[in-house]
Amino acid sequence: MKKKIYTYSEAINEAFKYILKKYPESFVIGQGLWSPWYVGNTMKDLPEKFGKKRLIESPVSEAGITGIAVGASLNKMKPIVIHPRMDFMLLAADAIVNQSSKWKFMLGGANSSTVTIRSIINRGAEQGAQHSQSLYSMFANIPGIIIVIPSTPQDAFELLIKSVLTKSTVIYVDDRWLYSEKSEINFNFLKKKENLLNIKPKIFKKGNDITLISLGYGMKILQNIDEKLKKENISSEIIDLRIINPFNAKVCINSAQKTKRVCVLDYGWGNCGISSEVISRISENNNKSSKKIKFLKITLPDFPAPTNKLNERDYYISPSKILNKIKKTFFK
Repeated sequence: MKKKIYTYSEAINEAFKYILKKYPESFVIGQGLWSPWYVGNTMKDLPEKFGKKRLIESPVSEAGITGIAVGASLNKMKPIVIHPRMDFMLLAADAIVNQSSKWKFMLGGANSSTVTIRSIINRGAEQGAQHSQSLYSMFANIPGIIIVIPSTPQDAFELLIKSVLTKSTVIYVDDRWLYSEKSEINFNFLKKKENLLNIKPKIFKKGNDITLISLGYGMKILQNIDEKLKKENISSEIIDLRIINPFNAKVCINSAQKTKRVCVLDYGWGNCGISSEVISRISENNNKSSKKIKFLKITLPDFPAPTNKLNERDYYISPSKILNKIKKTFFK
């Protein structure tokens, strides 16, 4: 199959087209699915193409629609629930945490909830404390939930399809700050039957002097940082986490033992977050014969998101400030 350039949001739309066409037992339910703007252009033309019985515009009832999807998945359907803001997915926490994630284990594997929950992060624009939260680390604490966070159009396309085909509860987290990012998509993976659980963090770019680790929107920032470090003859290795539950740390550990310098960037909070888990795994598995590895963790301030542009400039740490922290910590 030929490669083609897609934006991140177009890649999600293409994934939905593939799923809905190939799997008649699939359907999508959520708020704003018929709107031309509510979830970006990620659902563009889908209601017209596949019908409004399979693209179900729901009332504002996060718990209700998630419960419906869990039940449908137990009856061999492939539902995809869309929560346009991750913040309000918390209203469906019982259906996700106490129901969907547990059925496989409570039923001895005889049946399982294979619901895919698409949860969208939408920061900035003075939206404030209740509309800007990156809560993936919270749900990564729950056994039985797979959590994927694509940072590229390729992964946005590929991981959504694999999420729907995986026989587990999957939370697929996409980020509106990435919707305009462009890259090629290779469709060859469709010929393979690769399980989502085989997906691991990947080396986005190889380097020798420092390991830069992030996920989602943070990957865009790391590419900016890498260009600036390159001008100072500093070679960075960039790792995209992609999947944080289950989390395979081997790629991160190997890179850290090579570079001896690790910076983890997360646009979520630091306390009990994925950034701390990455550093913990590397520390626990550090080869005693190697030199001591130095770490830097960069996360959001331990404070709810502000509701004005001036404070947002400080809250969402800029690439220049991140670069200064990296240089001060590792390259004095």
